[in-house]
Amino acid sequence: QGSLLYLDALGAAFPRALACRGTALLHWTPGCPRAPAGWPLPTLYCTPAAAGALPSRAAALRVQLLFALRQRALHVLEAGLAAELHDALVALRTEWPQLAQELALGRLSPLPGLPDGVRDQLQALLTPDAARAAELRAECARGVEGIVLRLWPQLEVVVVRTAHGTEQLYCDSLRQADCQGLPFYCPFYQAAGALLGVNLWPAEPTPRFLLCPDWAFYEFLPCLANKEPRAVLLDELWEGREYGLVVTAQPGEYRCCTGEVLKVTGFHKQCPMVEPVRRESQTLSVRGESIPEEQFCQSLRHTLRMWPGARLIDYVCVESSLLGDSSGPCAPHYEVFVELQGLRDLSEGQRYKLDQRLQEDFPIYKSFRFKGSIGPLRLHLVRPGTFTRLREALGSPVPMPRVLHEEQLLQLIQGSVIS
Repeated sequence: QGSLLYLDALGAAFPRALACRGTALLHWTPGCPRAPAGWPLPTLYCTPAAAGALPSRAAALRVQLLFALRQRALHVLEAGLAAELHDALVALRTEWPQLAQELALGRLSPLPGLPDGVRDQLQALLTPDAARAAELRAECARGVEGIVLRLWPQLEVVVVRTAHGTEQLYCDSLRQADCQGLPFYCPFYQAAGALLGVNLWPAEPTPRFLLCPDWAFYEFLPCLANKEPRAVLLDELWEGREYGLVVTAQPGEYRCCTGEVLKVTGFHKQCPMVEPVRRESQTLSVRGESIPEEQFCQSLRHTLRMWPGARLIDYVCVESSLLGDSSGPCAPHYEVFVELQGLRDLSEGQRYKLDQRLQEDFPIYKSFRFKGSIGPLRLHLVRPGTFTRLREALGSPVPMPRVLHEEQLLQLIQGSVIS
């Protein structure tokens, strides 16, 4: 039902979007070789299902990109996550000479994470296309700005199934460079492994999700309640207020607290429309100060304006408790790892700007800093490609965490620090 609602909304807003083989999919589904998204119109896709099921995320996205490049007459470029589209286009920037050669020869090069049997299966679907390879070389040589629309001139829309919260960081970056001139459409809202809402307004820049009453049983915990919040139901929601989401969607998931906070933006035929605001699991707190992920991201972006020439590629935070003894004899604090374009180093004064900004934006944090209960934030720069490897290490296609809670992931990113 959700797939049909999506396809109906997509077709109404972009009439050519449902053309046969007119959609390319960039989405890693390890160990799940089925038709893309399991939707009722698999002939929409020019991307073979086996490509997304590879054990390696990097190999899956690269192979899917190659099949997308074969199809010049694309109308829709679709990704499961905004980060997947971002990483696939990074691969295009760095590997276009080899991709062009593979297009010209109709041959799939060996890749780490691409089993020989699957490679042979995918190889059988390729044919040499020297003209398309020449076009790819010519367009990539001109630079990355607007490259998506230049490679696929009939493209109408970029569909990203999950593109809310801090995932918007990737969408903003793509709009400014690779995907200039293209609208983005985020059709689905998912939580606790269940599809809960659909966005019926593809042309609107900010996604709003209609919660469908028969897809799950919803309960909502009002935020900022003066006392222990009482769960309310769909017909008791107020426009403009924020609620924690509790869902009963599948057997074995009774009253699952999703950790998601939603804001009610209005109603459509008495059903609430919501906007995801934050994930409680991604809140920073070493002394109970609670800095939400979306507000930390805003503070970081404000600070970026004071670093001339820098563009934010990605970031992640760690609470010092995860570092153990390696953090040294100091008060609890945050450690922030960022990947920047345009700068390879920052002075201590520039790094301290982020701590100052947090103090301005969060009075409780400022109070703890003044008393010495929280130590100064430590900012680290990491080498390019670090966050692509981090997403591979996550092991499944999930939205990028902004606060790390696993030592293995921490060690990976600590090993990539350059400054």
